[in-house]
Amino acid sequence: MLSTVLNFAQCVAEISLLGGIEIASVALIVYYVFAKTRAPIIIANLFPNLNLSTIRSELLVTLRSSNESKLKTGVKHGTGTQNMLELTPHSGRRPYKSLFDWGVIFPYVAQVVRSEKFEYPQVTGNVHNDVVLKHAIKQAAEQTLREQRYAKNGHRLLSRSISGDQDEEEDARAGISYQNILNKQEKRAISILKDMGSTLNNALLAFTSWLLYKLLPCFLSGVVTDTKQIQMLRTAAEKSPGTPLIFVPLHRSHLDYIMVTFILTNNDIRSPLVAAGNNLQIPVFGSLLRGLGAFFIKRKIDPVEGKKDVLYRAALHLYLTHALKQGHNVEFFIEGGRTRTGKPCMPKGGILSVIVNAFMDGSIPDALLVPVSVNYERLVDGNFVREQKGEKKIPESFTKAISGIWKALNSNYGLMRIDFNEPYSIRELVNSYNKIALEDGSSKVYKPAARTLQHNQSTSSLYGTDVVCEEHRNLIDSISRQVVFDCAAATSVMSTNALAFLLLTRYRQGAVEQTLAAALDDLRNSLSGCKDIGFSGESFHVLAYACDLLGPGLVSRSRDDNGRMFIRAVQSVESFIELAYYSNMLTPHFALSSILMSTYHALLPPPSTEPAAAKATFGVSSKKLIETALQNCQVYRYEFILNKPTQVLENLLHKHLDDLIMSGCINKLEAQTEMIDIRTRGMARDLSYYLDGEENDYYDGALEETETIDLLYASETLPQQRYICEILAPFSNTYLAVAQALQILNRNSMLESEFISFVINDLTKRVEQGSCPYAESISTDSVRNCLKLLEKWSVIEVCNQRGMRLISLNTLYEMSQESLNTIIKKIEAVVPKFNQV
Repeated sequence: MLSTVLNFAQCVAEISLLGGIEIASVALIVYYVFAKTRAPIIIANLFPNLNLSTIRSELLVTLRSSNESKLKTGVKHGTGTQNMLELTPHSGRRPYKSLFDWGVIFPYVAQVVRSEKFEYPQVTGNVHNDVVLKHAIKQAAEQTLREQRYAKNGHRLLSRSISGDQDEEEDARAGISYQNILNKQEKRAISILKDMGSTLNNALLAFTSWLLYKLLPCFLSGVVTDTKQIQMLRTAAEKSPGTPLIFVPLHRSHLDYIMVTFILTNNDIRSPLVAAGNNLQIPVFGSLLRGLGAFFIKRKIDPVEGKKDVLYRAALHLYLTHALKQGHNVEFFIEGGRTRTGKPCMPKGGILSVIVNAFMDGSIPDALLVPVSVNYERLVDGNFVREQKGEKKIPESFTKAISGIWKALNSNYGLMRIDFNEPYSIRELVNSYNKIALEDGSSKVYKPAARTLQHNQSTSSLYGTDVVCEEHRNLIDSISRQVVFDCAAATSVMSTNALAFLLLTRYRQGAVEQTLAAALDDLRNSLSGCKDIGFSGESFHVLAYACDLLGPGLVSRSRDDNGRMFIRAVQSVESFIELAYYSNMLTPHFALSSILMSTYHALLPPPSTEPAAAKATFGVSSKKLIETALQNCQVYRYEFILNKPTQVLENLLHKHLDDLIMSGCINKLEAQTEMIDIRTRGMARDLSYYLDGEENDYYDGALEETETIDLLYASETLPQQRYICEILAPFSNTYLAVAQALQILNRNSMLESEFISFVINDLTKRVEQGSCPYAESISTDSVRNCLKLLEKWSVIEVCNQRGMRLISLNTLYEMSQESLNTIIKKIEAVVPKFNQV
């Protein structure tokens, strides 16, 4: 009896304990929802006579205090945009429902539950049964067999066939079994597909969307995009339901692909399969990303230099092709990895090549490329200072991911901006480039009908380095460069980009707040109509907000003797490198103007001692300036994409020269009559651009330019000229350091990594000694880009030995010091030189 009573009392206690826990949990959830979502507004609408002011002032003070700083210092995002974290189109009361529809009380749950659900068929099964994969398995097995025969018997068996009684007998004596090798390759194919395959599903998409709605406001002021762009994508998907959308963002953060999926999912657009590096296959997070659409690929396709991994290439090629055939949208980063400098990287055409191949061989009728521009006011992933200084990257891990998330949740990173650019058809791109090839006459037309995808080709035509013909390689390169150019041009300027750009160009020694605010106004005016501004409001407010976001580690603020606020970049190598990341977002926009201005100063003759003569002759010929600037543009061919493949670079240089003349940086001879002509030409060019959609040969009919000096020196705008030259000065100083370091390669080969370390150490010494005024010149990325240029010019030779890259001087430059000096002078020509009369 007593035991029964005790058991009953224990059960009651347990039930009470569980009930208490449940009640406490529900109370905390309600408290959280009340504090962090729109619950007060909802309740106020439902009960207009209820006074919530007292409750809100007492109950929410603790949770809302953390958000006060964001509300006080935040700036409004650009006009015409909306915060996706506040946009829940499927929430609220449904038509013909009662007033107490649950979607009103739980808007985020309603949003993720009511969003349109799509079928996401698995791809790996179809790939495994594909005859092309079976052929690749056999090809890989034959390759392995040849290698084993070579290792056992040397060269004499290499010429023999795979089958045959004599071969089988010798293989048996050598302990080699073709069937065992074939079985191993079949198992490897299964393993590759298992590691690669995505498990995209609606349940995980919905749960992650709800979680992001809750967590993102903890560290982001908003995720901003234009709803008209979303409608444009929805219309494109509805008009061509069988045509896959190929989202091609520039890569800045690990948050990029999650947020693109988040926006598409919550706006009833099919979520894409996302190409992700296998370095992200870390515990928990790897499975989560796989469920959100990630398919993992090796960062290095061929582990052994000079030897193609035909099986892995075939698996990846077929996985993408079957995904497109089954109606999946696809997302990949055309730069390969995240940018370490803040500006776009040169494109890698591997995955794009597969997509174009799928169109060429008729696997898909067409595909719509959607360039996506992503930008952050403050980068969530930290910075890349270590890597730019030549230090090794810290690999991704579970603990690093957890610490990064915890740090993010307790920080403020401002706004994130995502822009979806207008889609363009693969079919139309191919036709337009074929039209250019016909008009040019020097290139062959590459028609889909002429494309016959053989098995051998499909297993080895991946990643653009060994595609089946030169015309296809040129086509992929042209499309990929256009995508990167369009993404860079459409990237919105954030407040931190503008502040960092001003501090590293116009005011490297700092300036008072009033001066910086005026400069910010000028910058916004110059960008108006050219680039989208991702912020709005008074410049004083924007400066204060950007300084808060960048923090005291990058920007210092102090009062001068007159009590005015003085703002400057923190004077350390690390801070300049990190600020350059934000500043470089604007660098491509001003690159051509900077090249022209630097070239102009380099061409100026020494000023005459006679004032009258100096005023009459101190200048440069327009023809000479354009010709020399075209040569200097080639120096930056691996640093910037200066024009679309469909644009003529010389025409763009003329346009930017007109802009420099209009701004007063260069005086044009007979300025009054010429200024009218410049305005007229500018209006005609702009009209032609908007009518035709591309640059035309407008300048072909211009007056013949002669060697007469018609671009005169403008001493009154020298500070403005100097800051324009400063834009590319850090890059030119890096290139010059690389060229001068070539001396150590004289009759001596060197590991590429060791040479890069040598250049970085030399640049660090120059910065410390003051001979190089730009700390941001310390950049391993720019050093590598310069080495690509020198290899293109045949100044250096690169060879692979046992997976290591060795560089050495070409014979001509090794034997002739004068030839090497010519290269140094060629690069020295792009280093800014300032002339003052």
